[in-house]
Amino acid sequence: MADLSGKQRRYLRALGHHLDPVLQIGHEGLSDALVAQASAQLEAHELIKVKVGESSTLSRHDAASQLAAATGSSLAQVLGRTFLLYRPRARDPELTLPV
Repeated sequence: MADLSGKQRRYLRALGHHLDPVLQIGHEGLSDALVAQASAQLEAHELIKVKVGESSTLSRHDAASQLAAATGSSLAQVLGRTFLLYRPRARDPELTLPV
């Protein structure tokens, strides 16, 4: 997916501020099941928050970039142990990014 502009990142961060994490990356790291679940959540919501657990062997930045690549999504933010991923729906996208 194409890189987001600064304006688009700010917009997504504002939307994601009130979201609760829908996934948690634990000691098993990025399993196929976790990637499939993240992809399903992105299709349903377009913008999701993911938490990297204390027991994860991956750093928060590595986990974020690897999951973004695996799901074909864009990384909007890494803050603390959580990060935001964005991927527009294939059909009828709900979020419209600023230009």
